[in-house]
Order: sequence, then C-alpha cells, then structure tokens
Amino acid sequence: MMPLPQDVPLPPDDGMAPGTMLYPNGPFVSGNAMMTGTVAQPSSAHQALPHQTLPHQTFDNFSKPAKLSAAASSSSQAVTSSSAAADQDESEATPTACLACRTKHLKCDRARPCARCIASSSDCAYVASRRGYKGPRRAPVQNPNKRQATAPPEQDPAEYYSPVQPVTDTPGICPFTGTRLVTGSSTSPPSSCSKSPGYQKTPNGFSGSEVSANNGVVPANRNVVANGGSVQRPLLSLAERCLSSFYHNFHPSHPFVLPKEYLLRFSHEESLEPLLAAARWAGSLYIDVPSARASLLDEAYQRVYNPRATRDGFLVQAMMVLIIAMDGMTMNEKAREMLMDAENLAVEIALNTRLFATVHGRNMPILEESWRRTWWDLFVIDGMIAGVHRMTNFALFDVPMDVALPCEEHEYLSGTIPQPKLLEELEEQEFSDSEEQFSSFSYRVLCGRNLGKFMRTPPIQGPDDENLARIETLLTNWRLHLPPSKRDALDTQGRIDEMMFQAHMMVNATSILLHQPHSQLDSSPAETITSCAPHQAVLTTGQPFNSHTRHVISSASAISRLVTLPRPPTVALTCHTHFFTCVLTLSSIVHLSKWALRFVQYDDDDLRQLLRLNIGALSELSHVWPAADRARTQVRSVASEIYLAKKKVQATPHFWTGLTSDQVSSSIAADDDIIEGMDFKSKPKSLK
Repeated sequence: MMPLPQDVPLPPDDGMAPGTMLYPNGPFVSGNAMMTGTVAQPSSAHQALPHQTLPHQTFDNFSKPAKLSAAASSSSQAVTSSSAAADQDESEATPTACLACRTKHLKCDRARPCARCIASSSDCAYVASRRGYKGPRRAPVQNPNKRQATAPPEQDPAEYYSPVQPVTDTPGICPFTGTRLVTGSSTSPPSSCSKSPGYQKTPNGFSGSEVSANNGVVPANRNVVANGGSVQRPLLSLAERCLSSFYHNFHPSHPFVLPKEYLLRFSHEESLEPLLAAARWAGSLYIDVPSARASLLDEAYQRVYNPRATRDGFLVQAMMVLIIAMDGMTMNEKAREMLMDAENLAVEIALNTRLFATVHGRNMPILEESWRRTWWDLFVIDGMIAGVHRMTNFALFDVPMDVALPCEEHEYLSGTIPQPKLLEELEEQEFSDSEEQFSSFSYRVLCGRNLGKFMRTPPIQGPDDENLARIETLLTNWRLHLPPSKRDALDTQGRIDEMMFQAHMMVNATSILLHQPHSQLDSSPAETITSCAPHQAVLTTGQPFNSHTRHVISSASAISRLVTLPRPPTVALTCHTHFFTCVLTLSSIVHLSKWALRFVQYDDDDLRQLLRLNIGALSELSHVWPAADRARTQVRSVASEIYLAKKKVQATPHFWTGLTSDQVSSSIAADDDIIEGMDFKSKPKSLK
C-alpha cells in the first residue's frame, strides 16, 4: 500500500494530467482550441507571419536531444521501497522513522536520537502517523451558542508562511551539461528583494520537503507537529520555496510572467509545465539549495525541449527565464542557442503582432498584457545580450512588429490593465498635442530601439562622423523628453523603479559603446577584463580630453551612481537584472583606464570611490551570479596592477615635483585606501 503524503513526501509527478483551468468568474467557455491550453492558429490577418525567418540566423526547429535525468527513476524506487517498509509497522503507535530519515527515504533505527541523526548532527524528531485518519468525529449535536471555526481567507504564501533559515548543501552537477554548477557564494544567500518564505531548517529537523504537486502550489491546511506536540506554521516544499523565490527576486526585473496569483489559476495546464520548471530553477539560484539546482535545471531544460511541449507563448516565457538565468550562470553558449530558438518560436507563433494578445488572451486583459510584455522583454533581452557580450547581432530589431506597449508595473501586478498605447505614439509624442503618459517599461523599450539603431549604424569612420552624431542625438533626445517622474530611477514614492533603472543603465551603456572608440582613454590597461565581452582597443592621439572622452566618463559615472540609489535593507542589488553585472564591468573599464593616466589629478578621490562602488556592487551580485564573481575578480586584478605600476612611478623623485608634502601624503594614502578596500589579500575563488 502506498503511504499517504503525510507519511512520506512524494517527488513531483511528471505525469500529472492537466486539470481544469480556473478563471475569476468560473470556467471559461469557448469553442476554440484555447480551452485545452493549445495555441490556436493565427487568424487570416496574420497567417503569413509565422513563416517569417529571422535575419542572419538559422534555426533547427528544436532538434535538441531530450535526455531526462535518472534521478526521477531512482526517486520513484525510493518511494516504493519506503512505502513497503512503512506498511509493516502500520499499526504501531510509535512512528517507523524520525522525520529526518523519513524525508530522505532512509531506514531509521528508531532510537532517540537515531544513529543517522547523530552522524549528520541533525535534530531527531518523531511525528505520529496519520495513516488511516478519516477526520474528526462528527458531533451529534451542534451547540448554537458555541463559536464556530471558519476557514482562513485565501492568502498568498509569501504572507502566510514565515521566513526560514537557509539549509546549506553542496554544489550539484548539471546532468545535461555534465558540468558543476558554480554559485558565487556557497555559504550564505544574499538578502532578498523581500522576505522569501519557506526557507528554514526547523527545530525538529523537518525541512518541508513534502511536495503536493510539481508546480509549487501550496496545499491547504498543512500543519507540522513539533517535539512538544504544538502545531507550527505549515512549511513550504522545495518547489514552493523556489517559486516564491522566483517571484520575490527574479520577476521584478523581468516582469513578463503572469503575477503569481493569476499564474497559479492555470497551474494544472500541461502547457505551463516548462514555465513552472524554469521558474523553479531560476528561483533556486537565490536560496541556499545548491544540490537541488542541477536536477531543477535538468527538468526545466528537458521540459522546454520536449517534442510534445505545446509551442505557445508560455513556452517562449519558459525559454526567456532560462536564457536570463543561464547567462548569469556563465552558461553563455547555451543561453545564446536558446535565445535563437526563442526568437524563432516567437516569430513562428506571431508573438510580434498586436493580434496575438487578443487571440490568445482568453478574454483576460492581464493575460493579454502578459503577452505584450513577453514580446517586448524578449526584444530587450536580445538587445542587452547583443550589447554587453557583442557576440550576437540583435536579430529581433529587424523583425516587423506592431505590438502595443506595456502598462505600468503597479497596474500589471494589480490586474488593472488600461487601454494599451502604441510605439508610434511614444516615438512621435513631441509632435502631437496629446499629453499621454507612457509607462516606465515603454521608455525601456525605447532604449532598446536606440541600442538597435546604434548596432545597425555603418562603421563610424572618425569622431566627426555624422552617424555618430545621429546616434548621440537619439540618446540626448531620450533624456530630454523624459517626463519629470522618469528622469531618475526612482518612482513618485521614492522607491526604485526597476524599469527606469534598466532604461538609464542601457542609455549610459550605449553612450559608452558609441563614444569609447573615439575617446582619449587608452583601454589597454583593462585588456584582461573579458568576462562580458572581448577587449576592444582604443586608439588615442595623446591630446587632452575631447568631447567623446567626457561622454564616456560621464556615462560611466552615471552607471556607478545607480548603485547608490536608496533601497530598503531587505532589497538587495541582486533584485536588479543580472545584466547590470556587465554594465558595471563596462563602467569599471572606463574608470580603470582613467585611473591609469599619469596626468589624472593626484587627489582624484572621486574616481577611486567610483571604482570601489563598482567592485562592491559586483561582490554583492556575485552571491547569486558567477558572472559577477568573474567580473569582480578581473576588475580587482587590473586595479591591483595599475596600483603597483603607479607605486613604481611614484618611487622616482621627479614624479612629485611641484607638489607639497601634504599633497604627496594625501595621494599615497588615497591609493592605499582603495586597494585596502578591494581586499586583495583574500582572493576570491577562481571560476572555470
């Protein structure tokens, strides 16, 4: 007899049949294919669009090998064997195993504490079995004067479950790549964007590994009995913890997936399985469960490339989540391959058309908004990867599109979706009498388009090339025509506006890419910083700073100042898009190139502090993203080399000619201070 979930936690059921879709007003009745989660074919208005092909790219129509991990079969065998053992002692009052052994499907000697818990230094606790329990006995007479218990109101798991402590584990091996998954920090996770629930090792040793389903949905009225017999708050399973972490940490920076309460209404649809699997892996990167990440990634990858997977917008979303996270985990080649597949699928299903949201929105404005956001976020992701890595060509920039623009974040999260505005209205607002207000996401899209126009510019021949002036005009116009509420990365409440944060990040990064080749800053001192993109030589003329140099320095400083934006103690830098890592690296190259110049002011403490800001930010980002750890290592190494070279030059007597002793002492102390702050004595672990 198979034990009940209360006795033995079961692994996710990969074969779970899709259930009925729930809607705010009951089941949705329609005569089209959308009822089953299958993507309906585009109407005649855009039937030709799925046959478009992206320029400069060739796709293999998802011919990826589907190799599921053997972990699924082994876990199934473990459940079977543990159930047989449990049946033998079913009638005994004493539990057959402590909670620690039971959750791991291991044989327990039933000692108090047991041998396994002693060996692993775990808390050993026993909970009475509820096998055969059929609920409380019905009272013969209901007392009308007695206060009756009522069911608790529906709550988001993030509000109902208390936050918990990390469980340390060891790094795992990714089955589909055969490589070790490296995290920036294996000791403690970073502070999250907000308190992420389901994250503790409880006093009785129970880790909350019960899995009610493979999608992270919280089962109702689940309680845990502690040693003393008192009832505690229910605990989140690994799937639930990862999904909650995804929404707390990842979703704010790339908000295209449906808000959690809406997504869970569709959680039983088979077409959502790849997206839920991808979200669980991305969420796991922010919590301290390294041994689970390999299997979570393997599951997500196999579900995405399963030949039976529904080729719809949810599959595009799943791939986008994986692309972003894999890029941050330094799996750049895998991310680029999947990006090409996602772009191909998006065009195939006509996601780049305005009609797609209407046809596949199921008469739900929030789902229509999610589809619009999916296209535009994929567009921005494609641009960011092309800009920071300089290995792709921003293929989506050349794809015809007429998708309406996204709304504000608070409108999306609340489900109050206004009438969408059009890109043409945004780009031509200065020439109309309309006082339309556009969302922060819209200005982020406009930055992506400006980046694409820069990347399509013919090779610039020199600092006076008219093409260079044209792109600079685009960037300047973007800044000049921002409404007052969008001129920095803070909203009207003084909180960080992530979409405007990314927009300002992108416009300053584009400015550096545009002007750096024509500046007077020699980039050769930073030629070893290649964590994000190959080194690009800058040919200097030895003249004083020109306008291009000033543009580069100003943009690099603006990027560093993004780190200083006020944020609550519970909000970490890791809540920003991981692409901030490479933009910080680009800014650091400019700072280092300037610091290496001999004629820079000796008391230029501002420059040193900007370098410290960047390195500190990369250090915090490295808690989640190995890409940030690699960038930090390279930036600190170059800073150390420049520092040693400056010390060697300073050893010559004529170097200090014309300076007072106070100026000399101040310069030496400032340089020593920045190097001390970079902590070169404790070298970070190397990344392979």
